[in-house]
Amino acid sequence: MNLEAPRPYASLDYTPAVARATAPIHARVRSVIPDLEWPVFAPYIAAINELKRQRNAVVLAHNYQTPEIFHGVADFVGDSLALAQQGAKTDAQVIVLAGVHFMAETAKILSPEKTVLIPDLLAGCSLAASITAADVRLLRQRYPGVPVVTYVNTSAAVKAESDVCCTSANAVAVVESLGVDRVIFLPDEYLGKYVASQTDVQIILWKGHCEVHERFSGAELRAYRQAQGGDVQILAHPECAPEVLAEADFVGSTAAMSRWVGEQRPRRVVMITECSMSDNVAVDYPDVEFVRPCNLCPHMKRITLPKILRSLETMETKVEVEPEVAGRARRAVERMLAVGRREGQ
Repeated sequence: MNLEAPRPYASLDYTPAVARATAPIHARVRSVIPDLEWPVFAPYIAAINELKRQRNAVVLAHNYQTPEIFHGVADFVGDSLALAQQGAKTDAQVIVLAGVHFMAETAKILSPEKTVLIPDLLAGCSLAASITAADVRLLRQRYPGVPVVTYVNTSAAVKAESDVCCTSANAVAVVESLGVDRVIFLPDEYLGKYVASQTDVQIILWKGHCEVHERFSGAELRAYRQAQGGDVQILAHPECAPEVLAEADFVGSTAAMSRWVGEQRPRRVVMITECSMSDNVAVDYPDVEFVRPCNLCPHMKRITLPKILRSLETMETKVEVEPEVAGRARRAVERMLAVGRREGQ
């Protein structure tokens, strides 16, 4: 790996060579990135893709990243756990995580031998910040013997204090796999309430919320439907409040929402989640009209093409997880993955 690799272009001008190098990507994203903006993005895309080759690096981009990142420079895309798993499978020695800090920690947990970079160390998460490892220890004292199920959208330190992790897609299966009457479910209150509605297991909740999903309301969804004359399908993430989920036609994870659009091909759809999700899915389904009332995640939007390029140039900022914490967190993740294997997922 060449740690002193120079920038592959003398400048970041939109030259004919850059236009040719990025033409296939441009053709793919024209429906969501205006032609007027492409000359701004293309030089960075070309430079990043060249520097990835020099560094033996991959970019992992979350579904909430903007289209120029998601479709322009990402080698793997998806939700946080899927990204970490893909990073572990790749032969690349450098992982650039285009997402938020807990995602980079998860990638490092599953790939301890690799260099994991985050382009902006301040890219955090309101949900992950809502709980600490000390909080989990106090909950265990309050509810002795009750297992702790922790959403993957948490810090490595919180995962390390947990019995098992879960995703929004497998939360119900994980809870029921424990064979107990009640569990502590952390930290998303609304996801926990959704799980409680799908199982007889008693769910002890924590009042953590995603600042993107908690801003939606049931009245807002009813207004969207009325504005479209009822001719719209509403898809909602289970991190939304129960009143929002009650108004939705489909409730599921980001991956499940994307699959639903591909399978059902609705004429018009609203995705009740982060703004960039609709833009990224729309690229694959030009026949579907995406109505775009949405909320931005300010933390995800801290990641930009210039910051990704700078990260690859300087090999900063490296994400590290203390080995003892990483080991315990990895066990909680592996227990979750074992549930999926038993159920044939």
